[in-house]
Amino acid sequence: MSAKGRPEREYRSAQREGAPMNSPMGGSRTSSAPLIYTLVCALADIPRLGARVVERASACGGNVAVFRTADDRVFALADRCPHKGGPLSQGIVHGDRVACPLHNWNIDLGTGTAVEPDQGCVARYPVRLADGLVQLALEPC
Repeated sequence: MSAKGRPEREYRSAQREGAPMNSPMGGSRTSSAPLIYTLVCALADIPRLGARVVERASACGGNVAVFRTADDRVFALADRCPHKGGPLSQGIVHGDRVACPLHNWNIDLGTGTAVEPDQGCVARYPVRLADGLVQLALEPC
């Protein structure tokens, strides 16, 4: 699953077991199993105000875009705009938002929701930065 073909490593979350967490589809995660984070890439591999794509099969939810903001925060969303399915990873990151390259819809990176007046949302995924490495947690497919 590595975005750069690097070996995958697994990391366990420090999250308390059984604690609800936002799922990729916007609901709650109630599984008692801790999240397992996988190394995606170094933060330096993602350009500031840009993104990298983690490829996943459509049956597993499709590709995931990992975004980097100007202040080096990372976010992970489904790489598909809720409007017409445009690749969000090819959009322009500004502040905490990404503008879809097809029709300029703005998507909030923290919530995955379209900014008003547009409506819709995309799946969010747990992502973290540890020692300069970007780690992503995906449910098994």
